[in-house]
Amino acid sequence: MTALELEQSTDAGGGAHPGRGIIRRHPTLAAALGCLVSFAAFWTVQRLLNVTMIDLMVYRAEGFTVRNGESLYDMVATSARLPNTYPPFAALLFTPLTLLGVPEMRTVATAGNLLLLIGVVHLSLRLAGRPRRLPRPAAAFAISALLVWCEPVWTTLRYGQINLLIAVLVLWDLTRADTRRLAGIGIGVAAGIKLTPALFAVFLALAGAVRAGQLLRSGAGVRAAWNPWLRQAAVATGTFLATALVSALALPRDSYRFWTEIIYAADRVGEVEITANQSLRGALARLLHTHDPGAAWAVVAGLTGAVGLALAVGSLLRGQRAWAAVACAATALLVSPISWSHHWVWCVPILILLGSEALHRTGATARRWWMTTGGLGLLFCSFALWWVPHRWHQHEELHQNGLQMLLSGSYPLAGLTLLGLTGARLWRIGGRAGHGDALPPAETGRGI
Repeated sequence: MTALELEQSTDAGGGAHPGRGIIRRHPTLAAALGCLVSFAAFWTVQRLLNVTMIDLMVYRAEGFTVRNGESLYDMVATSARLPNTYPPFAALLFTPLTLLGVPEMRTVATAGNLLLLIGVVHLSLRLAGRPRRLPRPAAAFAISALLVWCEPVWTTLRYGQINLLIAVLVLWDLTRADTRRLAGIGIGVAAGIKLTPALFAVFLALAGAVRAGQLLRSGAGVRAAWNPWLRQAAVATGTFLATALVSALALPRDSYRFWTEIIYAADRVGEVEITANQSLRGALARLLHTHDPGAAWAVVAGLTGAVGLALAVGSLLRGQRAWAAVACAATALLVSPISWSHHWVWCVPILILLGSEALHRTGATARRWWMTTGGLGLLFCSFALWWVPHRWHQHEELHQNGLQMLLSGSYPLAGLTLLGLTGARLWRIGGRAGHGDALPPAETGRGI
């Protein structure tokens, strides 16, 4: 039973099945036990498969490099000789990993990521305004038990990645109340660790600027125009700059090299065309059978970025804060030069939002939303992108046929689908407004 079905079942009759009675009386306990069983099975399977947690080993090597005063961007780690690609602030945060042995570090990282998954689900439910009747912890446990098996989450834990931490920092900010003057810190820290979340600060600044223009035109003063979205963007930007300053003071040589050289070396991260790269750039490289799609990617990414930000800003201005957040996340993943499949842990809030939309409707409309939710859920849980030939440094992706390109481009297609759904919602909201219906408020009082 999924959390969404569980929510609906709370209003149903008692029935004769004793398990259902227990679930109704103690939904949080029942969901927590189910989540524990699922997580234990997940952990067991990963250990039986001898997952390497290779990225976690790179993080640990970065921590040792900082401690030893060596060059962060000359180091390579593991048998795969992987370089450091993150800002130097991330390496400072990784230094505590050097205090643990490798087995202990892997255990702590796995347990921490599983807890972070529950956090992502909890914050995504809050963002979507769900559940209405079931206790939110019960829904969070039940959904986490299911989504831990989707490919982005599986691969995040397989590699020991930090994607769930980044998502928690951003979602924590986006679900805070407008009255919180320091809202934006989470986005700033996330951008300091990995640059891509900085797009959320850009999105908030654009929305805040449009809102400020609206307030000024309505006769409000300059003080009123300094709205919560502008303040949140400013806090995020200030926090990000603070992470850069701390890094410059602690690691001046590495900071200078990162901001003048490494940040522009997009190909340093890995081969663009490989299946693991689920950005538009990777999909275009496979489609055009080239290592570098060049100008084609620049045009497509520029257009997608502009449209995606416009949809996110438009959604926020119309009170659709959950749609605004996932549209911005999808845009960031699409336009980034490299978006590994595990970066798509944003599928968790996407699926929760789509399921919430289905619950909000009845009849044929509800069935269409459920089909969309189920289709994207199946896509993210199918591991379909790995059904194509893929071997490191073999460039097999440059020789894919049409079906293989479709499979290996499944996440970008999902991201574009989400942007299409966001645009369709805005069109319908605009149509209702044109017929005199009131728009949702631009500011909800709960953050975006």
